[in-house]
Amino acid sequence: MTVLHHFGLAFMAFFAIMNPLTNLPVYLSLTASDDAALSRAVARRSLLIAFAIVAVFSLCGQYIFEMFGMTLPALRLAGGVLVFLIGFHMLQGRQSPAHHPDDVSQQNWEDKMSVAVSPLATPLLAGPGAIATAMNLSAQDTVWITVSAFALLCVMTYVLFVYGKTVVRLIGNNAMNVITRMMGLILTVIGVQMLISGIHGAFPNL
Repeated sequence: MTVLHHFGLAFMAFFAIMNPLTNLPVYLSLTASDDAALSRAVARRSLLIAFAIVAVFSLCGQYIFEMFGMTLPALRLAGGVLVFLIGFHMLQGRQSPAHHPDDVSQQNWEDKMSVAVSPLATPLLAGPGAIATAMNLSAQDTVWITVSAFALLCVMTYVLFVYGKTVVRLIGNNAMNVITRMMGLILTVIGVQMLISGIHGAFPNL
């Protein structure tokens, strides 16, 4: 397999799993009451953490699973619960509980930034699917190609997130609310599917 072929395969696999277009409404919902600087900071931190997760699991994922006694089905079950809850809240039109637009204290800044870790960085951007893909694609001599492909996707996603509110202004808030609820439904279904996959992996005889 050529370097270009492996890079393209890794990029498309990560794009299909991470799907920045699907995650954009989630990001916008979580940062709806934030100013531009805070929104960019959330996007930057979430993508840096997602990149770090994928890079680490690309390099030594199998050892991490063995060290902590984790299994991929367990990761899918935990991720499925989180994704389901995020989707359910979006479907109901609710925002993150970290939003308190009138309080700009340092503590509240950190509270708002916490959404960059969860749910954005994990399980949405670097969830069980991305981790499993990274581990599968990262043969000993192709780790850097896999990591580079995910890095490019992170840069593209950051640009999309930064200009996401411009997209909202172009299509209108009402249309964005509809899209957000649709994405909430899709995320809820994805969460259920992750739970089913986790249960099937943990209990293959069911």
